[in-house]
Amino acid sequence: MPTLLQTAFSDLPLFARGKVRDIYSIGECLLFVATDRISAFDHVLGSGIPGKGKVLTQISLYWFDLLSSIVPNHLITANIDQYPAELQRYADALQGRSMLVSRAQMFPVECVVRGYLSGSAWKDYQQTSHVCGIRLPSGLRESERLPEPIFTPASKSPGGEHDENISFDQMVGHIGAQAAETLRTLSLAIYRKASEHAEKSDLILADTKFEFGQTAKGIILADEVLTPDSSRFWPREGYNPGGAQPSFDKQFVRDYLESIHWNKKAPAPGLPEDVIRRTQEKYLEAFRLLTGKTLAL
Repeated sequence: MPTLLQTAFSDLPLFARGKVRDIYSIGECLLFVATDRISAFDHVLGSGIPGKGKVLTQISLYWFDLLSSIVPNHLITANIDQYPAELQRYADALQGRSMLVSRAQMFPVECVVRGYLSGSAWKDYQQTSHVCGIRLPSGLRESERLPEPIFTPASKSPGGEHDENISFDQMVGHIGAQAAETLRTLSLAIYRKASEHAEKSDLILADTKFEFGQTAKGIILADEVLTPDSSRFWPREGYNPGGAQPSFDKQFVRDYLESIHWNKKAPAPGLPEDVIRRTQEKYLEAFRLLTGKTLAL
């Protein structure tokens, strides 16, 4: 199937273009389009993963529905037939990879929840025994399950690059105590429900990040949710703390980029066909395990 690296809807006002999503202003709404771009080490790569945007969108839609009893979300519809008339000419490009969503005033923090010690948290723990100001028990191993999930927010840079872990007190300084408490409570509740669902699907949800916004109706869950791009999923089978675990994300991409000793500066390289294929297979497998369905690309 063709790879969609960038949309070009010249008659629609472009609101923003992120590492993966192109966002357009549609009256009082926003149109989210998930492309097949893939990023690593804060750079969008020269190659995409065919169908990746569809996988991300369909996983998010699945979770939005499953989590609706905990928190409302920004989704208006993902049904092309219900889109405004000016979008119908782009129906083929939008099918399966787009959402019409409500505008929201986004909180300038990423709400990260960790149930296992991995990634940047593992690095921080090795140096200080703390993660985002939270002291953890001594003697924990890499990828070990934590006694309780912890909320470890991160600051959001305007361009979405180089987000930095912050303490909860710092988060309060950014958005206020009441909003910070609410987002922490919501994030932990979502993680617990999602983690239970993942375990039933033979997956471990090691950590994940959420983004929330504020509307006239209150706080809503926005952007993507619990996808392989925003979450660290591991297979339950073979889980063995004490080192890194295989994951359903960009593992093959990162491994390849490290193997060629890329200096992590622009321009970013393209990917060989086998890395593209294996990465696509991982995204599709994550969709199948989480939803119990297969996705035709």
